[in-house]
Amino acid sequence: MSSAIQLIVGLGNPGAEYEETRHNAGAWFVLNMVRQTHAVLRYEPKFSGSYGQIKWGENTCHSLIPTTFMNLSGQSVKAVSNFYKISPEHILIAHDEIDLPVGTVRLKQGGGHGGHNGLRDIIQHLGTPNFYRLRIGVGHPGDSKEVVDYVLKRPGKAERLEIDFALQRAEKILPLVLSGEFQKAMHELHTEE
Repeated sequence: MSSAIQLIVGLGNPGAEYEETRHNAGAWFVLNMVRQTHAVLRYEPKFSGSYGQIKWGENTCHSLIPTTFMNLSGQSVKAVSNFYKISPEHILIAHDEIDLPVGTVRLKQGGGHGGHNGLRDIIQHLGTPNFYRLRIGVGHPGDSKEVVDYVLKRPGKAERLEIDFALQRAEKILPLVLSGEFQKAMHELHTEE
């Protein structure tokens, strides 16, 4: 189907010190997919990221975790989309979302960057906000001055479990996303909580 997702990108920061931080929730989603399917991600210098192909059910899609810092994610996404000729409306970006409670996960297309530097850079590089987003709720610290520090810290054990359950719910709708059935995917994902 022409509207199907062809590339799934998990946002995060590179390096062991960031691996388990809230800002890497998008990367956790792609890593979970890789584990589930026994796929392999390999560092690709031309993509500035870890790249692989994942077969999920009947569908195969490109997967990417940029190895740039979050605010430079766009160059990595653009490199893969240019190389494989994937238009923005066939891209799904998985990212942490402070405007959603911990354990909530939402699928949407388009919109602004909401202050998320990874999304801001991707919009700039792709020249459009019209890609899909998998918004993974990590909660809000309560004070906008604390956001940067908050997303660069590990969630507590209970929070991490809630985020992991949200990622599992998102995995369940992957067959629908990969076949372009977005309304059905959104309905299933958003009514399951």
